[in-house]
Amino acid sequence: MPQRYYTGTGDNGDTGLLAGRRVPKDDAIIEAIGSIDELNSCIGVAVFHIRNEQVRAMLRHVQNDLFAIGANLATGGGRRRESAIIDDKAIARLEEGISKLGLQLPPLNKFVIPGGCDGAVHLHVARAVARRAERRIVAAAGRRGRDSRVIAYVNRLSSFLFVAALFLNSSEGIDEEHPVY
Repeated sequence: MPQRYYTGTGDNGDTGLLAGRRVPKDDAIIEAIGSIDELNSCIGVAVFHIRNEQVRAMLRHVQNDLFAIGANLATGGGRRRESAIIDDKAIARLEEGISKLGLQLPPLNKFVIPGGCDGAVHLHVARAVARRAERRIVAAAGRRGRDSRVIAYVNRLSSFLFVAALFLNSSEGIDEEHPVY
């Protein structure tokens, strides 16, 4: 018998959280979870276009962390599974990545127009999606309780994605463009 890839339980516009509670699909927590899923997909596209193995490896860690964040959010304020906990080590790993890549960049004192090589372009899109995901998590957390490490992680992630985009452009000899206004 072939595997079934749907349940049909959401056909009426609601969905289940890991804690077993059902919520409408337009609930703030579902918006937050969906934004994290979209972010993970954007990063997957970026990884496809990135040739630098160091950055690819960092992003694979991030993708796993984003699954943990999705599970964390899906507990709906209930008891979290150990695998769904974002700890200080995960945030520190992002900060270390920012520092490591940033040390190889020239000083930046202007805004940057998103662009450059294929990988950088996709990381800029992922960065914008990360910022939206952060806003969605904050909105949902206001109603359900806040896991400050999840918010800190996604905030730091957007910085990491920005620095990684700059790093990729720099490593390919592409100068950043700056807005003129």
